[in-house]
This record gives sequence, C-alpha cells and structure tokens, in this order.
Amino acid sequence: MASGTISQVVIKRLPRYMRFLSELKAEGIDRISSKELSERMHVTASQIRQDLNHFGGFGQQGYGYNVANLIEEIGKILGLDTPHNLIVIGAGNLGRALAGYGNFESRGLFIRALFDAAPENTVSDVRGLPVYGMNALPVYLQAHDIDIAVLTIPKEHARTVAAELYRLGIRGFWNFAHVDLALPEDAVVENVHLSESLMQLTYYMKH
Repeated sequence: MASGTISQVVIKRLPRYMRFLSELKAEGIDRISSKELSERMHVTASQIRQDLNHFGGFGQQGYGYNVANLIEEIGKILGLDTPHNLIVIGAGNLGRALAGYGNFESRGLFIRALFDAAPENTVSDVRGLPVYGMNALPVYLQAHDIDIAVLTIPKEHARTVAAELYRLGIRGFWNFAHVDLALPEDAVVENVHLSESLMQLTYYMKH
C-alpha cells in the first residue's frame, strides 16, 4: 500500500511498536500474540492487527508474531534498513544532549558533526564528534554524505539556516526550533515543539 494512503496516526504508532518489540527481544521473547502485545502497549489487539495489515500483516494465526522478523519488517517500513547520517545545527544544551545520545546508532542513525554560530563558546567536541563553525557547512556537506539536519537553534535563525541547508542538498529536517519551516515540497520536515507537548500534558492534567 502506498504510504500516502496510510493515516499519519498509523505511521506515528510504528516507532512505538518498534520500542516495545525491541524490549521483548531484549527479554529473550521470540514470539508474541496481538493480545499479549496489546496488554503491554495498552491498545486493542484489533488495532494492532489493523495497523500491521496496512503493510502486509506479518502474523500467523495460532502463532502470533515473530518478534525479530517484525522488528526487521517495521524497520524497513520506517526506512531504518538504510543507515542515515545526521548533523546537528546548534551546539547548545539541547544540541549537545541529542548528539550525546548514543542509542540513535542502534537504529542506523549516525550523528557525524555539530555546527554552531559561535563554536568558540562551546566545547570542541561532543562524544568525540567535532563542533564546527557555520561557515564550514558548504565544504563539509560537499565532502560528506549527510541525509538529515537536526535544528536546535533559535527560531529567528531557523528558516534562514534551513533554506541554506536545503540549497546545499539537505532534504531531511528534524526541527526543534520553535517555528514551522517553509521549504519546497521535496523536503521532509518533522517539527518537534517541546512546549506544545508540555502544554498538552498540562491540559490533560487539568481535565
């Protein structure tokens, strides 16, 4: 089924399936039924079957799901079967925290370098990753195969920097700046607005 016909809600649930399945694999569990998985994830078994049926199902009646195979298949759907190289734009607290999180690599996501407008005001490397000035971007991107830029910069600079990254060939953006990006249609942008997520939490706490 073409990805354009699948609900964004279903797509957003796939990484959650990956997380729970990876925990099952770490526990040494080889197979699991939709009912058992539903009890762990607190969603209905029919919802799990319906979600996975969009992509082929992967289960066997009377057997359930092979955990390792399902991780592999969902990984392919999510594009994790191909390694991706990332750079972080903004070496402040958030940028350094993301670059220092080594678990991305287990998913085939490799942060290769950080860039900052004032690299002299931050550490020279993060977990062994170099921190460059922004003026080094064109030469670096020409010499390295980078798929995704992680933006952890002030919102007043985000659109200009994103436009320059797009001009230099970047098409994937993980945007933590508190502004939505306006880029051509072939750019893929995932906006992460932390304050909006927190406000959703406070709403549910109140209601």
